[in-house]
Formats: sequence, C-alpha cells, structure tokens
Amino acid sequence: MHHSRLCALLIDCHVPDIDQAARFWADALGRPIDTEHPGTRGNYRMLETPEDEPIVQIQRVEHESRIHLDIETDDIPAEVARLEKLGAHVVSRLERWVVMQAPTGQRFCVVRIQRPGFPKNANRWE
Repeated sequence: MHHSRLCALLIDCHVPDIDQAARFWADALGRPIDTEHPGTRGNYRMLETPEDEPIVQIQRVEHESRIHLDIETDDIPAEVARLEKLGAHVVSRLERWVVMQAPTGQRFCVVRIQRPGFPKNANRWE
C-alpha cells in the first residue's frame, strides 16, 4: 500500500531572468514570492502557498516554457509502477524524482513527500 496526491504546479520558464518571471507569475496568480522558502534558490522561486493547496514553483529551464505538475508519494517506485500500468512511461530517473510522460503527451514528475500533512487528501493505493 502507498499514498499519492497532487503536490505542485511547476511553471517552467525558458528566460534569462527568473526573478522577472517569478514577479509576473506572482502578480498574475496573486501569490507573493516566498523569499524565505528553502526552495527559493538558484533557478527556483517559490510562491506563497496557502495551507492545503498545491505548491506553485517557478523554475528557469533550458527546454521550452511549459507548465507541469508533480505527484508526491510515500513510495516512488510503487507510484511509478501504478502509473506505468495506466499507460505512462518513464522519461528519466533522477536522484530524488522520476520524470514520466502520460499517454496523452504531458510530462510530469513523481516526487518524494514535499508538503506537510501527508497523507491528508492523498489517495490510498493497494
């Protein structure tokens, strides 16, 4: 048995200035940049997240700009296997997460637990 839930929306920005991109998305979404969050570093900027809502992270990338989501889980291999049975496939396995592609073409990541309160609002899979 394992659990998983929607964790985060990541806004991938192919831009030279991540701070400018983060300011746009902070203003557009009405969520200030969280400068104290440990995830705000290097190419990453976190927006303030109300409790019980998914994280919104802005990240500077070298690939095309897009938006992708993360699924957090207490068992990455089990969640990846479950998603493969649904038709997704692994694009790459990294040290702390797995990049997958849905049969509909979208990429997403399966990550370790990121938000407090897990497994609140998570699905339980046998």
